[in-house]
Amino acid sequence: MMFQVVLITGLLILAPLAALPQITIIIDHCYDGDTCTSTKGEKIRLACIDTPELRGKRANPIPSKAARDYLNGLVAGEEVSIRRITKDRYGRTVAELSRNGVNIQERLVDKGFASLYKRYSDQCDWSR
Repeated sequence: MMFQVVLITGLLILAPLAALPQITIIIDHCYDGDTCTSTKGEKIRLACIDTPELRGKRANPIPSKAARDYLNGLVAGEEVSIRRITKDRYGRTVAELSRNGVNIQERLVDKGFASLYKRYSDQCDWSR
């Protein structure tokens, strides 16, 4: 009997969450393989992944441009779902993006354009 009460209570608490509408944005462009900007100017750092740097001491421009171009092909000009997680030290929104039910970060890793950023991978269910 106690189990049934707990189960019903849990369902009543979680049911409204399932009915929440997905939050969507439109991506204007992606600067590199893990940073995009929305059409409203929000800078978004894709959570849980790392891609080669475009500039700086650790720059690796060829794979960086390939990751950027692939990501732009997936999301630039498109409406995507966003799950905002936090802000990083540069003020960017750290978030997961998905399009048509496909997790963008997971796709980048699967296709070899990104690697799992182990330090922060606990933020994303798919990376566990």
